[in-house]
Amino acid sequence: MEINTLLSISPIDGRYRKTVENISEYFSEYAYIKYRVIVEIKWLEKILNTKEIAQFKGNLSILEDIISNFNLEECERVKELEATTNHDVKAIEYYIREKIKGTEIEHYSHFVHFACTSEDINNIAHSLMLKDALNSIVIPQMDEIIKAVESKAQELKDLSMLAHTHGQPATPTTVGKELAVFAYRWNYIKNKIMDIKLKSKFNGATGNFAAHSVCIDLDWIKFAKEFVESFGLEFNPLVTQIESHDTICEVLSYIKLFNNITMDFNQDMWTYISMKYFKQKTVATETGSSVMPHKVNPINHENSMANIRMANSIIDNFTNNLQVSRMQRDLSDSSNLRNLGVVLAHTVISITQTIKGFAKMEPNEEILKQDLDNNPEVLAEAIQTMLRKNGYNNAYEMLKELTRGKEVTLDTMREFVTSLDIPNTDKDKLLKLTPTNYVGLSSKLVEYIK
Repeated sequence: MEINTLLSISPIDGRYRKTVENISEYFSEYAYIKYRVIVEIKWLEKILNTKEIAQFKGNLSILEDIISNFNLEECERVKELEATTNHDVKAIEYYIREKIKGTEIEHYSHFVHFACTSEDINNIAHSLMLKDALNSIVIPQMDEIIKAVESKAQELKDLSMLAHTHGQPATPTTVGKELAVFAYRWNYIKNKIMDIKLKSKFNGATGNFAAHSVCIDLDWIKFAKEFVESFGLEFNPLVTQIESHDTICEVLSYIKLFNNITMDFNQDMWTYISMKYFKQKTVATETGSSVMPHKVNPINHENSMANIRMANSIIDNFTNNLQVSRMQRDLSDSSNLRNLGVVLAHTVISITQTIKGFAKMEPNEEILKQDLDNNPEVLAEAIQTMLRKNGYNNAYEMLKELTRGKEVTLDTMREFVTSLDIPNTDKDKLLKLTPTNYVGLSSKLVEYIK
């Protein structure tokens, strides 16, 4: 049933629904049920294909059809069964039994959910949901912002900009190099996320294969490992009733790190806009302020920061709680894990908003040059370093006396250089320096993004 987004409690399902609606494919109630149906069916198939257990020789396409034909209507039937069982996984077991009734597999219906605890099904479902959402949505979104910033970094690698350390004028840099710093950082964290292989378990009520080994003589550890690995996951052999969630928390921790870099980026872009180092492109029909018509507010960057705070606060809740469970099992992780999609949704919204905000920005070359020209004292670093090279023990103190807390001009700096007792080649290098060309290897450093 179509729900009017104006009635949604959460902005994820309301205001930002279009931005994150594809996440519901992986983290809605429907998605969770579907993934668990898949795990149950695949387990049944493995059991039926094992001669030591079932010795089934029929056609398994019936089971594959249950997966391929699963839709909202089928999901509603699972929910109807859950209303009776008051247990979500048991409802899925009964649903599958219903679907195979009257088929050649019905005689083997007792193998549905064979030797399983609910957490065997659930933990694989959660790992698959997260893995698929990362690969289909989150990683491509991360790539998009990295490529956008990297492209602009290459374009602006030679555009000089006054740097600021502690909010004060510092050794100049280039716009491209400062953008490249963020692309490089994002790329590093994204690759860390991609390298993580999520772990899952499939070993019964307290993780010991107890019922399995009593009933059937089989290498159950190998059997379960094969099953888990068939989903592209890593088998966790040492668990309680629940999988320990360490790798899920590892992924979330890296997502938080990625978000923190995005927060840092947003704050810097916001500040550069406020300093007029960047202009924002205007759209004739848009309003910047309800009362001040001249304003173009950096709302996308601000929106992104708000969503990062939401995502990271939920991640903190996850990492503080998912790895903690009383003895062999309590249910505290279950409700938390149902909110995995919320974390990814806020993260995707934040990245989307940052991309939108960044696309509106263009460098204000006039202001950039003006600020460089107004701060010739930043050449003091180069001059005192050259003096050190030529044996001056008090080089720092000399430049401190010349520049600290004083207004100096480029001519002042050049007069000082002219008076120095250093080789003419070194003197000529210093005399040719301006704040605009004193950017070191900034342009070359941009090439190290990847």
